[in-house]
Amino acid sequence: MQHCPPVRLAVSWPRFFRSPMGHPLVFDIETQNTFQEVGKYDCRLLNVSLVGAYDYADGQYTSYMEQDLPALWKKMEQASVVIGYNIIGFDLPVLNKYYPGDLTKLPTIDLMYLLEKQIGFRLKLEDVAQGTLGIGKSGSGLMAVEYWKKGEIDKLRDYCLQDVKVTKELFDYAREYRHLKYKDRQGTEVIVPITIEIPQSRPPVNLTMPF
Repeated sequence: MQHCPPVRLAVSWPRFFRSPMGHPLVFDIETQNTFQEVGKYDCRLLNVSLVGAYDYADGQYTSYMEQDLPALWKKMEQASVVIGYNIIGFDLPVLNKYYPGDLTKLPTIDLMYLLEKQIGFRLKLEDVAQGTLGIGKSGSGLMAVEYWKKGEIDKLRDYCLQDVKVTKELFDYAREYRHLKYKDRQGTEVIVPITIEIPQSRPPVNLTMPF
């Protein structure tokens, strides 16, 4: 298995998130295999290839390979809230099999879930990114699996961090404008009201302890 140290890209971040008492963390995961390969829809059967994250505490993008996950746990535990797209139904359940505690106890904002509650069905990240930001993803999850199998770790990292960047920008947009957008089958723009509440502060927790 290939090992890559965490990669950091410095960027600016909103001033109102600069707090030592807790800060949002945006993340996205990629896997080594697919549900088709394991034979059923069970997140516990999938293995992580790489996790990308953006930490509002320091304004950096970071990536973690499977063996680097312990370094990610501290960031997740100290975050005021973890943010992603379909993380309730996919990312967190996949990660949970590696985690000594229970990641579902963390405060969570799932943008896909918030949209689904409003419109009654699920939207692809690509559709929301195009409708809201005018940008798209760099590929599909299946492409990321192929990157892993071919050992193309740089391409895998770039793909994952692009998804993190898109998710972060959607989160920032929704927080500022209180809506996200997509186009329906007729090409008509649909504006979906979204309310995002960020905890002002939360003491760091350690969910890896059995008590």
